[in-house]
Amino acid sequence: MIRVHHLNNSRSQRILWLLEELGLPYEVRRYERDPQTMLAPPTLRQLHPLGKSPVLEDDGLILIESGAIVEYLVAKTGGRLGAPADGSAQLLYRQFLHYAEASLMPPLLLKLVLSRVPIMGRLAIKRIQPMIDVHLDYVESELARRPWFAGEEMTAADIMMSFPLEAATHRGGLDHSRPLTMAWLAKIHARLAYQRALQAGGEYAYA
Repeated sequence: MIRVHHLNNSRSQRILWLLEELGLPYEVRRYERDPQTMLAPPTLRQLHPLGKSPVLEDDGLILIESGAIVEYLVAKTGGRLGAPADGSAQLLYRQFLHYAEASLMPPLLLKLVLSRVPIMGRLAIKRIQPMIDVHLDYVESELARRPWFAGEEMTAADIMMSFPLEAATHRGGLDHSRPLTMAWLAKIHARLAYQRALQAGGEYAYA
């Protein structure tokens, strides 16, 4: 049985969504952030030295990193929700699978950290937001070309893109001034598998 060690309001929510889309049976172990620091509880370190979430357990395997977990689960189901057959779409799939964490997420995380630094943090945020806006404009332009990030059908690349874009609605300035991105978020939130994942994971501030 697959077990997901799931932290509230975190990247691990999209792993639950993927599992629901793939129809794989799984178990959830829930962890709650410290209400003051918003950090993961120390109990996660008993499972993995980094003490982060998501952590996936499957038949003795312990795997971290959302992208690696997504690729593992896609491979486990014979490539379902994986790279499309078309060569150019395959490249888009790989690009957005990695872009979500490598490029889009860092400035959002930096803004979150700086928001907790008095005075100087607020000044620094003014320089971070334009960086985020470049990414959000890029995402909007890509969704003007096709309905999903890798083409005509939803893939695991869309699942990877979900968390940074959800987070951007709360701390990155993403709103209805970018209607295609907001419509994409509404579309994924309406999926039955997404709704089942919310029930499995519990409280999630970004849906």
